[in-house]
Order: sequence, then C-alpha cells, then structure tokens
Amino acid sequence: MGKRSEFPRRERDFYPTPFEAVQPLIPHLPLRATFIEPCAGDGALISHMARFGYHCVRAMDIEPQGVAIEKADALTDDGLHRWCADLIITNPPWSRPVLHQMIARFSFILPTWLLFDADWMHTRQSAPYMPLLRKVVSVGRVKWIPGSKMTGKDNVCWMLFDASTQGATEFIGRAA
Repeated sequence: MGKRSEFPRRERDFYPTPFEAVQPLIPHLPLRATFIEPCAGDGALISHMARFGYHCVRAMDIEPQGVAIEKADALTDDGLHRWCADLIITNPPWSRPVLHQMIARFSFILPTWLLFDADWMHTRQSAPYMPLLRKVVSVGRVKWIPGSKMTGKDNVCWMLFDASTQGATEFIGRAA
C-alpha cells in the first residue's frame, strides 16, 4: 500500500482503520466529541471511536462497505457543513489529488484529523497546506491487513488541519 511496495493497491485505497492506529489520537480529542466520518468505508474507525465514548453524527463514503454508511461524496456534498459536529475524523485515501482536496475543503468546515503517511509533510507538495496544520500525532507503522505478518512500510500519523486557528504546528512523538 506504500511507495516501496510491490503489492497491488486496493481500489479507492480501502484499508479499514486498525484499532491500534486510533489509540494514539484519543488523548488529543475533547472528551465525548462528536464527529463526521467522510471516508467511512466499513465503519471500522467509527466503531473504534465509539469504544472511547465518541459519537459519529454522519458517516459517508463514495462506496460504502457498511449498512449504516450513507453513499455520498464528501468533496461535493453541499450539506457537509450543516451537520452539528465538533470534528471531522477520517482515514482518507492517500492519493495526493484526493487528499489535498480533502485538506483544503474539510479544514475550513471543522477541525479535521486525517490519518496518513508521515512523509507527506516533508515534501514540496505539502507546502500549500502546512499553514493549516496544527498538530501531528505520530503513530508509527500500522498493520493494515488483519492476519498478515507484516506492517505497512510507511510510518503514519494523525494530522490536525484547522483553518479557524493560527500558530505553529505541535508535534507529538510516538509513545512507547
């Protein structure tokens, strides 16, 4: 699934979010916050967040893999900003054109936590979006495919994008 992999990518970058990837994010969220999940897939992230007391008020995906997930495109959905939620939290596709559109759109609607490869922030293509980046929470390598022997080849992190605030980006290193 990464740049150093010979494996074919899954269509639309559908890799359900493992529980281990969610745990590092929890200490950085307001207690009992509500959220929108715009790339809900099979709802794995929503289920993990619920275990910590967080409530998803809207789950959507362009190709839903779960029954409670609405078929909608968050990049064109006009009603996204009308939902009463505290945050947007998602494991987005890592395709740069899609990812960049999501950062640009979502960060102006609500504070947005995205889970993706840590290398992105060290590239030139990230420059236009860095002024929106408020916090980085390191996760490390994740096992994206349950039952496989290997983790992914890319380190990942949660990145908080928020157009409503300004300031330096805070970096939270990986916990033990």
